[in-house]
Amino acid sequence: MAVFQSRKFRGSAYANTFGARYRAAMAKHPFLLFGLPFMSVIVAASFVLTPATAVRYERHDRKVRQMTREEELGVGKGGRKVDIREEYYRLAAKDLDNWEQKRVKRLPGENDGVL
Repeated sequence: MAVFQSRKFRGSAYANTFGARYRAAMAKHPFLLFGLPFMSVIVAASFVLTPATAVRYERHDRKVRQMTREEELGVGKGGRKVDIREEYYRLAAKDLDNWEQKRVKRLPGENDGVL
């Protein structure tokens, strides 16, 4: 039985291409030709993305800010005052013992749950 070579056949025209020379140099110096460019891209990206992230947080800080004391005092003045006794009597005035259960009208084709 014939044994196949593990290396691919590459013709003489391939030997002069940039890819062939890079592949041969990569076998000799892997960190210099792969690791160093990879790490430099990571470091450069961190320097590029830092200002973008800062802009994002500055924009968020412009939207969300602390209220001054005067603004705090003005919040909630438009609502009605709540008195516990008034709420109690308002609830007591309703007849809670006399009520009727009503079914919600279903959409056409929707299951109403009645057997």
